[in-house]
Amino acid sequence: MSRDVTGVLVEFARTLRHAGVDASPQRVASMLAAVDALDVTDIRDTYWAGRMTLCGTLDDLGIYDSAFAAYFGGHAPIRGLPVPLAPVLPRPALPFGAASLGDDGDTAEAVQVSVSAADTEVLRSRDVATLSAVERADVRQMISMLAVGTAPRSSRRRVAATRGEVDPGRTVRAMLHRGGEPTRLEYRRRRTTPRRLVLLVDVSGSMAPYADALLCLGFAAVHRAPSRTDVFTIGTRLTRVTRALRHRDPDAALRAAGAAIPDWHGGTRLAESIKAFLDRWGQRGTARGAVVVLCSDGWERGDAADLAEQVARLSRLAYRLVWVNPHRGKPGYEPLAAGMAACLGHLDAFVSGHSLAALEELVGVIAHA
Repeated sequence: MSRDVTGVLVEFARTLRHAGVDASPQRVASMLAAVDALDVTDIRDTYWAGRMTLCGTLDDLGIYDSAFAAYFGGHAPIRGLPVPLAPVLPRPALPFGAASLGDDGDTAEAVQVSVSAADTEVLRSRDVATLSAVERADVRQMISMLAVGTAPRSSRRRVAATRGEVDPGRTVRAMLHRGGEPTRLEYRRRRTTPRRLVLLVDVSGSMAPYADALLCLGFAAVHRAPSRTDVFTIGTRLTRVTRALRHRDPDAALRAAGAAIPDWHGGTRLAESIKAFLDRWGQRGTARGAVVVLCSDGWERGDAADLAEQVARLSRLAYRLVWVNPHRGKPGYEPLAAGMAACLGHLDAFVSGHSLAALEELVGVIAHA
């Protein structure tokens, strides 16, 4: 499914949410998957894909019908299922066709909603700091739907399996259950589980244009694996915002996280904040064997050597340490900041995070770490 069509559907879900329908990111993802499996140019398929995934109660159905008719047809609310005509597909832009019927069901008017693929691609590649309030809200919604997760690893625990190594305990118990008679062998294998993911997001003044987008990425990670993801903010102090990001709605989650952060858009004390994380959380198991993502521009008020020492400690505990610097994606950038330059030797990956496209690449780095 094209990204321009995805943007139209995501915006429609936002319209439903404002109208009172609980169109959560999980339901929106289900709708996109359903539309992708059907014919995106068929308004009937799109109508039922959204109706079956976005509506949770009977009260939602009337709101959905009205919003669908108004959003895709530009008409007053209609009753019943809209029966479409074949949409017109012009060359310049990939359209999302829509049509509506009167109550008699005999006449129909085709309405075309075209969204430029070039505009959507530009929005994906634009720096988050340069977006308008409306564009930033759209990008945050798309970020909240990213599938952020780590690769699985073998656990020490074993589970029953049809093949693999012989399980002596289960084999003997099966023999005793049958009176000691020989029976077939029982097998076991190592259980696989995703690695822990830890995000440390710099919310100081220099990171203000990117903090919302990075916290929205944390929201997506928390909702994908709530028990194996932790999100902290760092600035003049360390704050754990994992619980705040567990809200179902991304906007509500960001508001809750903002209320929990006392040093939002304040100063930068990276070394002290990372040390506080390591002393209280990291060495007690949160960072051990985890994929740790540190999101900061590297500006440090204190001694750069202290920051390098704490990052080295973090690198030894973590399975992979990824540093996200939004300025890295800008032309001519060089890691000349003292704190950034001192930490480069301890990193497993150094990536940018200034745009939606860059964050999508970061998700790939996390998944293949």
